[in-house]
Amino acid sequence: MSDSPTSHRPRILTGDTPTGRLHLGHYVGSLENRIELQDKYDCYFLLANMHAFTTRADAPQDIRTDTIEIVKDWLAVGIDPDRSTIVLQTEVPAIAELTWYFAMLLPFNRVMRNPTLKTEIEAKDLGDTYSFGFPMYAVGQCADILAFRPELVPVGVDQVAHIEMCREAARRFDQFYCNVNPKTEDDDYASAGGLFPVPKALVGRIGRLVGTDGDNKMSKSLNNAIFLSDTAKQVKKKIGAMYPGQSRNPDDPGNVEINPVFGYADAFIKDAAAVDELKDRYRRGDNLGDGHVKAAVIEAVNELLEPMRQRRAALEGKDGDERVIEVIRTGTAKANLVAEETLHLAKQAMGLDFGARNLAWR
Repeated sequence: MSDSPTSHRPRILTGDTPTGRLHLGHYVGSLENRIELQDKYDCYFLLANMHAFTTRADAPQDIRTDTIEIVKDWLAVGIDPDRSTIVLQTEVPAIAELTWYFAMLLPFNRVMRNPTLKTEIEAKDLGDTYSFGFPMYAVGQCADILAFRPELVPVGVDQVAHIEMCREAARRFDQFYCNVNPKTEDDDYASAGGLFPVPKALVGRIGRLVGTDGDNKMSKSLNNAIFLSDTAKQVKKKIGAMYPGQSRNPDDPGNVEINPVFGYADAFIKDAAAVDELKDRYRRGDNLGDGHVKAAVIEAVNELLEPMRQRRAALEGKDGDERVIEVIRTGTAKANLVAEETLHLAKQAMGLDFGARNLAWR
């Protein structure tokens, strides 16, 4: 059995399903956390392309394209493949095998009660037509995470329910196969002899960024997203078209609480004092129109995105795609060492250690 890469830093695992380009909601919900944590943690970032097949099995080429585009977004935003490991889910066979084992530990009714799963079924209008694999992906997320035995999982607030089920899977495995006392505190499972730590969710500074429709969470499918790859003109057009949530008059100059543009001001204008001043003047109707607020937000968002646009431009074209694929290959080869070690130890705990495999992946 090959040794896994050693690191004295605690480990992180998180990732994205390739369903399209990433947007500002992804940035404040998880991406900026990932960037900041690269120097403090041993970071693994997963491309969950297998999960994309749960609802788009008829569009494999689109999934492949979206996978490459997401890596471009990651690199553009500041994820450094020399400091972090980028992993392609479908090329880590240990994940699929661990999914099967965890499926035996989680009751079906528990999986179907996952609120995130229920929300996705409703949002995507799947009714009862979804594939058997669709609820299975919730179990697969447990394997995605636990294959790398991380301590933290940076996620958006809507993914916390998935992390809780992952925590349950870790506890059950350690109790069943590693003889960890069920009364053990979560932080002590590893020291008590458990194979899997009970990972914690790390939610971004803004759990839910409203979309440009001013109502729903930012989402590509709802056509209310500002993408990290949008041009300055596209950003200006999208924010400029946002409804302020009210018709202002002298008796009621402005309510910042119902104006979604101020949510963007809080999120993206770096000078908190300047935001407070904008809010104060808006409330008092002090010669400050909605256009002034939008202009300040547009400037701040474009200031954030411009370096990303420049880094992404260097990845466009065939040469850029080839560079991205090489990043994926290099990271996945490293990740397989870790995941195979986890699988070997898991099968050993389960009494399935009749041999060990050396996985060579190119």
